[in-house]
Amino acid sequence: MKHLSSYFTFATAIALLFSFEPPSLDAPEKFIQCFYNYPNITNTNSNVLYTQTNSSYSYVLNATIQNLRFLNIISKPQVIVTPEDVSHIQATIMCSQRHGLQIRTRSGGYDYEGLSYVAEVPFVIIDLINLREVTVDAENQTAWVQTGAQLGELYYRIYEKSKTLAFPAGVCYSVGTGGHISGGGYGFLMRKYGLASDNIVDAQIVDVNGNLLDRQAMGEDLFWAIRGAGGASFGVIVAWKIKLVPVPSTVTVFNVVRTLEENATEIFQKWQVVASQLDERIYIRVDMKMVHSREYGKKTIQFNFISMFLGGVEELVPLMQKSLPELGLDRKDCTETSWIGSAVFLNSPWFGNTSLEAPEVLLNRTQIYLGYYKGKSDYVRQPISIDGLRGLWRFLYDDEIEYGQLQFAPYGGRMYEISESELPFAHRSGYIFHIHYVTIWQTAGDKAAERHMNWIRELYKYMEPFVSNSPRAA
Repeated sequence: MKHLSSYFTFATAIALLFSFEPPSLDAPEKFIQCFYNYPNITNTNSNVLYTQTNSSYSYVLNATIQNLRFLNIISKPQVIVTPEDVSHIQATIMCSQRHGLQIRTRSGGYDYEGLSYVAEVPFVIIDLINLREVTVDAENQTAWVQTGAQLGELYYRIYEKSKTLAFPAGVCYSVGTGGHISGGGYGFLMRKYGLASDNIVDAQIVDVNGNLLDRQAMGEDLFWAIRGAGGASFGVIVAWKIKLVPVPSTVTVFNVVRTLEENATEIFQKWQVVASQLDERIYIRVDMKMVHSREYGKKTIQFNFISMFLGGVEELVPLMQKSLPELGLDRKDCTETSWIGSAVFLNSPWFGNTSLEAPEVLLNRTQIYLGYYKGKSDYVRQPISIDGLRGLWRFLYDDEIEYGQLQFAPYGGRMYEISESELPFAHRSGYIFHIHYVTIWQTAGDKAAERHMNWIRELYKYMEPFVSNSPRAA
């Protein structure tokens, strides 16, 4: 395991949080004056800063909040900065320290606990929404992507330059690249190419002293830390230089639905054993939730086996018939498309249909509110027993819960080849899959929130015997 020793000491790492002067009542006004007087600042656009008295303040604050739990929070930033260049970030860091304001950095606003726009002390938000340029160098198979860009924008810009290059990152098109990559970033290409953070070759970060650093200037220790340990603890990441990966012109996708009455439990038991051992070009995620049965008045558990294969259907079906015949995959279940088409397919629930939309839909930055939600995660080393799975049904059948789902993401392939100390993201060899738990509700109020929060906590407690332990890896 590397240590932050050569350039970036522990004291420096936490300076953004703890080296501030106590704030005064007029701190916002002093911050603004400091910002505009900061040396070398460029493009002093009046629309870069938003205080609580600004008519656009609430709109800017709420524009990318994904979780309604944090939509009307009491703790609001003194100032929102929407930088248009690096000098605005440098000015914000230096002036925040000078006037006792902490900093929260928001890339896409997708974090589950609102950590990019909530604080218990006076603070400033650096919202990177204006810094979303993507420059693709198809010849050298690299790209620079600013951290305000969303994954959908990144994927589309790659598609514009090449139909056979891709980037291994997450599914949801509206996730910001800044937080996603700095936390690891897993998706449907990870069994072939690893995480998003495994495919970073350079970065630009503004440190606590306002210096803009690239990989050479920041040193290998800090460059190691920002790829998997979260970037906001170390500075403000402005851009990533990513390594693009080759993909075939044709990939195959499917979403096969099975219920308990259709032997879904037995299929899932086999999936637990083989999913991490399959050909690394095959990725099969399983989504589990309660649905109404075909029998009137009854409920059942539905499993969605969602997959992308780097190749054509004629090659995929025989591989599946050999490795997971229990699923009964047929050619009619499959759709051949391009890699960008697979990104659209995997986001189809967000678009309200299952057809393949034009790739331009990935550029849509219109906010899609899920509702109020809470998510948690686990990592699994051994298959969950049938009795353990049956215990899950009790949680998913709970009538008091508006929506609950578990997602199972397989490991193996490239993930097993990378050392756990290669990056701060240590979940590598030995884990057969990752579990994502989520509950979503639309009913406002403390009672509904408490009910759903307790549900997911009890579910998490129930799963303890079946997941990694000593320590629990999540």
